[in-house]
Amino acid sequence: MTSPDLKGRTAIVTGASRGIGLAIAQRLADDGANVVLTSRKQDSADAAAAQVSGNALGVAAHAVDEDAAQRCVDLTLERFGSVDILVNNAGTNPAFGPLIEQDHARFAKVFDVNLWAPLLWTSLAVKAWMGEHGGAVVNTASIGGLHFSPYMGMYNATKAALIHVTKQLALELSPRVRVNAICPGVVRTRLAEALWKDNEDPLAATTPLGRIGEPADVAGAVAFLVSDDASWITGEAMVIDGGQVLGNAQPFRG
Repeated sequence: MTSPDLKGRTAIVTGASRGIGLAIAQRLADDGANVVLTSRKQDSADAAAAQVSGNALGVAAHAVDEDAAQRCVDLTLERFGSVDILVNNAGTNPAFGPLIEQDHARFAKVFDVNLWAPLLWTSLAVKAWMGEHGGAVVNTASIGGLHFSPYMGMYNATKAALIHVTKQLALELSPRVRVNAICPGVVRTRLAEALWKDNEDPLAATTPLGRIGEPADVAGAVAFLVSDDASWITGEAMVIDGGQVLGNAQPFRG
């Protein structure tokens, strides 16, 4: 498959200062898109944009700050003239641990960032541009939204809800706007360090494709989903996990 051609299109990627978000921004820019990268602080947004080849702009916008999100959409239209692609990548997990040990503050934060923010940004992008001109939205969910694991219950609940919301939005916004989700497995990012940093080798050994993920693995899938190659795909949750949800590929040795 050839690299998607995104020339003339403009993408906003939230939570793009590092990790998966930055890799997505880099890939979309490599494929010809103008890219707007958001982060909570302007200096980190600027630093991320400086790493991206092509036309890139860093904008300070906390994912759940509606005024900042609106300013970002307005700046994008002013600078590039369209908002053709939205990648809702910003995420957090302050609620690591058993569900019954969580408090309302952590519950509210993780649902605000992981679920409300994608709804907010999608609404703004659709009302400002996509509703009339069309576009593609990709939400960063997780394989955690498809299964259950110790200490990840709150985070996984937000991702399960995001998968459901993705499908609902795909239905409501069709046919002009396509909405899909990606469900990464364990990827080498700071957010996921607790899952891989001290046990990468055994985790890789039990992953069918033999390694944990890299941000670029996810970025390639996003580039496909927002391109014309995926023009008949909407409401999908694409798993990108090296086979981790399949289970341990090693044969039983009794």
